[in-house]
Amino acid sequence: QSLANTMWAFACVDWKEPQLFVAVADASSERLETMRDEELSQLYLVSLHFRLVWPDRNFSLSHCHQRLRSAYQRREPTPSRLQRDVAAALDRLGWTHVFEHV
Repeated sequence: QSLANTMWAFACVDWKEPQLFVAVADASSERLETMRDEELSQLYLVSLHFRLVWPDRNFSLSHCHQRLRSAYQRREPTPSRLQRDVAAALDRLGWTHVFEHV
């Protein structure tokens, strides 16, 4: 869990050094068989970030992209409290909107 959390945290702050992602992904690949869907889902999001930021580089978990994606798709949507609060405020205002489940 800590490896996936670390990678996701660096992706969220738009870390610009791909070597960190590659090193942690390499360490994660040895533990994939024991990871739960939560960790695999985070690694899927990290892999998307990596492909967007460094499209010309190979992400070391690319070989299991489909497995990571499947884990992400199996998870229930967990909207943040902020998302729920904004949706509730828009409802009170009568604004038509679509609640995003991410």
